[in-house]
Amino acid sequence: MTQNPRSHGRTAGMLVGVVVTMGALAWAAVPFYDWFCRVTGYGGTTNVAEQSSDVILDEKVRVRFDANVDPNMGWTFRPMQRDMQLRIGENAIAFYEAINNTDQPITGTASYNVAPDAAGYFFNKIECFCFTEQTLQPGERVEMPVSFFVDAGIVDDRDASRIRDITLSYTFHRTESAAPKQAALTQGTDQKFN
Repeated sequence: MTQNPRSHGRTAGMLVGVVVTMGALAWAAVPFYDWFCRVTGYGGTTNVAEQSSDVILDEKVRVRFDANVDPNMGWTFRPMQRDMQLRIGENAIAFYEAINNTDQPITGTASYNVAPDAAGYFFNKIECFCFTEQTLQPGERVEMPVSFFVDAGIVDDRDASRIRDITLSYTFHRTESAAPKQAALTQGTDQKFN
């Protein structure tokens, strides 16, 4: 029994199409998930606001602060206050302290989330140290602010209306700064031309 060469080509073409489609979906999954989390607050992802809220309620919410650091970071990182009570919609500023305990400059980036997850959609940051990389020199100590508010819409949301305790958590991760990368590139270029 012989098979038609066209059917082999058609089957191979379909398989290639399936592989390409799966690869495209996998590539798009990360940005789509990031967008989905920002829009819905899923996974405790917070929002970024350009200005303070113009609606402030009499109801209060307590925000707790948590800090973690990767073991290879070489930093001490902690909130400077355990928690604070504020009115829903009221702008607040909290501070975190970071100390570089090593003898070398270290650059880090903070990842963050809030718990419970449903509060993420209503937790708005205006300014935050987590928006950019932070570089600390050996022995340097810094106080890093985060300006935020809890949107008044939380009281009308079916899933989040009863939330009055929110935990804001940060974890600092070590990142390679641009200076060592540039130095390595320059050294590599110098060696090529010498």
